[in-house]
Amino acid sequence: MARTASTQIYTPTVEHAVTAAALLDRIDLLRLDVSARLADDQARRAKLGQFFTPESVARFMASLFAFPRMPKTLRLLDAGGGNGMLTAAAVAELCSRRAARPERISATVWELDDALIPSLEGTLRLCEAACRREGVAFTADLRHGDFILEAADMVGANRLFAGDAPQFDAAILNPPYRKLRSDSEERLRLRAAGIETSNLYAAFVWLTVELLADQGELVAITPRSYMNGSYFRPFRRALVNRMAFHRVHVYDSRQAAFNQDDVLQENAIIHAVRGGEPTPILVTTSHGPGDDGMASQTLTPEQFVSPTDSDMVMHVVPDETDAQIGDAMRRLPYTLAELEIAVSTGRVVDFRARDRLRAKASNGDAPLIFPRHLSPEGFVEWPRDLRDKPNAIHVRGDEDPDLLPRGWYVLVKRFSAKEEKRRVVAALCDPNRLPRSPVAFDNKLNVIHQDHHGLPPALAKGLALFLNGTAVDAYFRQFSGHTQVNARDLRSLRFPDRETLERLGRHVNGRMPSTDEINRLIREEIPSMSEGDDPIANKTKVESALDVLKALKAPKGQVNERSALTLLALVDLEPTAPWSKAGNPLRGVTELMDWMAAKYGKKYAPNTRETIRRFTLHQFVEMGFVLLNPDDPQRPTNSPKNVYQVEPSALELLRTFGTDDWHKNLSEYLDSMEGKNRLREAARQMSQIPVTLPTGQTLHLSAGGQNVLIKEIIEQFAPRFTPGGHLVYVGDAGDKHLVYDEAYLKKLGVVIDRHGKMPDVVIHYKDRNWLVLVEAVTSHGPVNMLRHTQLKDLFAGSKAGLVFVTAFLDRQAMREYLPDIAWETEVWVADAPTHLIHFNGERFLGPYEK
Repeated sequence: MARTASTQIYTPTVEHAVTAAALLDRIDLLRLDVSARLADDQARRAKLGQFFTPESVARFMASLFAFPRMPKTLRLLDAGGGNGMLTAAAVAELCSRRAARPERISATVWELDDALIPSLEGTLRLCEAACRREGVAFTADLRHGDFILEAADMVGANRLFAGDAPQFDAAILNPPYRKLRSDSEERLRLRAAGIETSNLYAAFVWLTVELLADQGELVAITPRSYMNGSYFRPFRRALVNRMAFHRVHVYDSRQAAFNQDDVLQENAIIHAVRGGEPTPILVTTSHGPGDDGMASQTLTPEQFVSPTDSDMVMHVVPDETDAQIGDAMRRLPYTLAELEIAVSTGRVVDFRARDRLRAKASNGDAPLIFPRHLSPEGFVEWPRDLRDKPNAIHVRGDEDPDLLPRGWYVLVKRFSAKEEKRRVVAALCDPNRLPRSPVAFDNKLNVIHQDHHGLPPALAKGLALFLNGTAVDAYFRQFSGHTQVNARDLRSLRFPDRETLERLGRHVNGRMPSTDEINRLIREEIPSMSEGDDPIANKTKVESALDVLKALKAPKGQVNERSALTLLALVDLEPTAPWSKAGNPLRGVTELMDWMAAKYGKKYAPNTRETIRRFTLHQFVEMGFVLLNPDDPQRPTNSPKNVYQVEPSALELLRTFGTDDWHKNLSEYLDSMEGKNRLREAARQMSQIPVTLPTGQTLHLSAGGQNVLIKEIIEQFAPRFTPGGHLVYVGDAGDKHLVYDEAYLKKLGVVIDRHGKMPDVVIHYKDRNWLVLVEAVTSHGPVNMLRHTQLKDLFAGSKAGLVFVTAFLDRQAMREYLPDIAWETEVWVADAPTHLIHFNGERFLGPYEK
């Protein structure tokens, strides 16, 4: 593609310029439209590495900019513009800071994809309009070209030909994600500029750092994979040497940040300052972009990157419990190399040895161990019926390089499935369970050995037991943001001395002990792991609370760490206390949060109070196992003195968790709660949906169909956009004409043919004399061109002007239908009820005369 650069000042072409506050909602619709149009071309998306930033993520990212001294002209860089969401988020944030905002925003935006340029141009016009309303000047330099090639020339050896490199006060980016081939033009150009990296996202961030002015601020969302591993070591060194990290935010859910694009990637958002002084780093975590329940932990720069670590691995420590685990792991005395133990990947790459693989072993074959041979008991189980995987490999003579001698080995999975609780999963290869022959290992396993031979049995058992402890897994997650466990990661870990490992190994017989037993043994046998509080008990107690919530059939949205900690606070159960000691204090939300911080080291932001109340305690009360204000049931629900307490029969049940009586008591409790659990009853029965009409009367819709959305239309859309309107018609899934004021329609000149298909809701907006026709889209389609024509024919005699509206429950639902929506119509989305989207035409929310 030819690379061109064009500088334009964009002006709005719409009559009603968008406000800064509404800017992102408008741009998010453009994002959904673009994503829908590009969704079918996965090959093209993979080639470009495109994943568009959702509005909630972009808004949060822009809020991280600090600017202690706001420049009069703020030079903003968005290196991968996409549809302009991040530029718009930065503009909206800067315009909202009325006490200290720039006089001018000068945005430079790169975009390579031809298909995105029209959408991006529209976004920049909206940004200019929003700025103009706020009295801030705005210019945009839209560079339709390859940021990697152009920026590499600006900062590298070709800078004489590329011209002076621009400098920026702020950069915000969601770079594309894909590998860079070593012989690609981008890789060669980067290398010439002194930048060595194998991934496109790291190249984008590195070049952006080079283009920042002194004290320039960077906010970026990227995969966490760069925080460890040899491939990213030069990139980490460049970041640490040039930037002072101020903030790292991670989402607990791997798919939360880009759920609409099916991205299963653990992401991190960073805020860092070019040339800034080292400062404490705030690490925050939340379940996903819409979760206000944010936990925080402050790290010193030395905790984030150890000054003695030549690899400059970055440690994201989410809370005090993890900080204690990290300290304990780093105090251990030896690495594997110092123990004279080695680790390497299995030697067999199955597709390269296909002609030698065997489903069953026979003479001349050796056992071939795959990850699926690792049993839940912690040992290799061979042979197994693996369907598409073999059990053996044909031996190529006495010196076959794919084989290792018969012996004890420790195997660690290189990859874990997204649903697995653990990242580090170790098992023992016991030679006594295999034929008397050499053995081969698939390359999706890490193999721990001693000079390519087996280990002493007690040492092998002790190593496997230690690796299966909670401490190793929790520590590993601090520096690894992906599901892969590399041999280099294992080499970086520290271990107890050989004697201690062998003592641990004596506790492993026919199967690996349980996780709780492993943690107990480690604490007893390793002095440095038993000092002070027991952070592993914190982890395991939270996990057991999650198991309790699942057993109680809590909704999916309440099976998370926040809700587990809330349950533990309600029963006053400290990490080392047994469930039999569960109590039932009366506690308010602030007391619960203070208790979580004091006992479990989880410090939630003050604004999390409302999140805990609305998205944890409310559901617990509805489930019936927590009581609200049992000391004063007449206390108003909005009282700051509200308190919560576990219901007595639920408390008795919880005190038996982990005992032989638990399952019997749980079954009896759930039976006793039949009809009392309002959440379950609502989900199971939900016989009617109450709707409050503008008149104050209550209408009952039948459950199912689009009636949840119709309720939103009547209660949210109508008062905002047709205030004082007369509800003429409501179609119910169970009663086609639940509300049908036929006589009123006749006065307006409308006589409906009995075969005519009515819209879902009809409202007469009397102040403007508009007849608003609303289609509620759940399973059926929107107001497309065909439906637009049908409705105009059906209401052809109307004396009132016709307005056509398509309603959706959320923007994700709207995404599927965006290409079909007819021009000269409106779209309303229930999850953004104050906004209305207009599809072209001459006017916003109004009829079009013939």
